Formats: sequence, C-alpha cells, structure tokens
Amino acid sequence: MTPLPTLRQLRYLTALAELGHFGRAAEACLVTQSTLSAGLQELETLLGAALVERTTRHVTLTPLGHAVVARARRLLADVQDLIDEVRAADDPLTGELRLGVIPTIAPYLLPRALPRLRAAYPRLRLILKEDLSDRLADALKAADLDVLLLALPWPLEGAEILDLGDDPFLLAVPPDHPLAHGATIALPDLPSDELLLLGEGHCLREHALAACRLVDRAGDGQGLVGTSLHTIVQMVAGGLGITLLPKMAVDAGALANAGLVAKPLADAEAKRRIGLAWRRSSPRKAEMLALGEFFARALSDSGYPPPPAAACRSAAGRSPDRQGPRE
Repeated sequence: MTPLPTLRQLRYLTALAELGHFGRAAEACLVTQSTLSAGLQELETLLGAALVERTTRHVTLTPLGHAVVARARRLLADVQDLIDEVRAADDPLTGELRLGVIPTIAPYLLPRALPRLRAAYPRLRLILKEDLSDRLADALKAADLDVLLLALPWPLEGAEILDLGDDPFLLAVPPDHPLAHGATIALPDLPSDELLLLGEGHCLREHALAACRLVDRAGDGQGLVGTSLHTIVQMVAGGLGITLLPKMAVDAGALANAGLVAKPLADAEAKRRIGLAWRRSSPRKAEMLALGEFFARALSDSGYPPPPAAACRSAAGRSPDRQGPRE
C-alpha cells in the first residue's frame, strides 16, 4: 500500500504557505519549529519532491509546492466538513463555531444578537474573527472559518448566502450644515466633494458610493480618509466634511457626544444588505440557518426591513453579487 501524507503534514504545509515563516507557522500549529520542519521534510520525502525552497531569509514554495498546497487546502476543508457533519447530527450548535465578521457590523449587531444566542445554545463556543471582507472570504474558502457575517454584495465563490435584512445609510452632518435642516436628503443634493469615507479595502466605502450613486462623482474628501467609523465621526465633528453611516452604527451610539445630526436619505435603495455566508459544501446548513435567525431577529427588532421571502441562495461562479462593488 502506498504511504499517504498525514493531515498534520498537510496542515504544516498550508500554515507555512499562509504565513511564510517557519516560526509563525509552527506557532499557529501549536508545535515547535523543529517539529514542523521535520514534518515538512517527511512530507517531501514521502512525495519524492521538493515543496519548499529554504534560504536564510525567505521561505518560498516551489511551483509543485503551490499545487500541493491548493489540494491540501481542499482535503483539509473536506475533513473539517466531515467532523462538522458528525457533530451537527449529534447536537446542533454546540462546540466550536468560527465566525468571521466585518468591523462595520461587529460592534453594532453582535451585542444585540449574542446574549440571546448564548442563552439558547449555552454549549456553543463561538470563535470571533474581525477582519476585512476579502480576507474573511479567503478564510471561509480555506475552511479556516465556518461562517461569515458581512455586508453584501460581495463575491463569495462557492458559498451559500442567507439574507438577514437591510441596513439603510444615514447622512451625518454638523448641526450648522445646510443639510441638517431638511427632513430627508435627496441623493442629488449630496455634496460629494465634502464626503469623508473609510479608506480603500473597507467594504463600507464602496457600498455607500454604489448605494447612493456617487461612484462617478465622489470627491476625495480633501484627501482625507478614516481607518474606522469612530475616526470618521470625529473628523466630521471637527468640521472636515460630512459622511454616510450605516443605521445600525447610529442606533448603537456611533454619534454619541459628537454633536452631529443624522439625516435619512430619500432614496429607499440607499442601503447595504446584511447577510450570513458559509461554504456550500458545509454539512452544517441547518445550524447556519438557525444562527441566522438570531441575527435577523436582532435587525428586525430594531426596525430594519426584513429580508425577501426567498432569502437563502447560492453564490457560485459569477453570481449577482459579483456584479456589485467589491468590498
């Protein structure tokens, strides 16, 4: 019988590919660097090919190494799905569940949803990872995360998506700004040259520009961008411009003590969608749907529009989500 690589060896290789450093890869795998190095050498001997180029300063995968890593990631994801299927059949929403969430949702929606989730499923060990959408999507595909809570649209190849509800955008302005006195703000009246948004890489920027039809006329906000919603709010409070904020952030107190006014937009389409996404191959769909109920309820209890009736859909290939802005 042909000897086969072990899952541990494959995990060592994928960790090294992800982190590019023997020490950090060993730490991620909870082993010593010498153990990881020895495991990789055993894998190369078993396969009869070099997978890693080792120098004093850099760690580089060989072309064959990259191909093996791609296959290893799929194998590890399948094994994780197997474990999850057995666990879910025995007792749903227990044990570890790794949830990725973007920074413009995490501090505003999680505090409303998680207490109820803990009360209903006390044996669930929820592991949270807050990051930007592109890195979370990669982690989901690699099976490093089980499920994502994020804003849509977003290209999620091979994922299933549960729409949870809509999150309208509000305009935050100083109280002496001309737009502070109207009941609602029409999109053509937005002074795009005053608009301050998060920097490149944050999904909220592209969603706000697309939803408010500002992509072709947005200014650069005097060359100023923020790294967080809190920073943006402080910049507006300092008289540097105006901004668009998601309603969930305003409801959670993002404007507290800032002295700003939040005005609704007249266009009903000036919003982002909130969704839950997991790998289509995951055997835990029933658990994800149950999890989504808690987040959807947290949104609806705060007066957010409910999702459409056919809320659960697949995102494979070039889905409708891929036609929207990248986050």
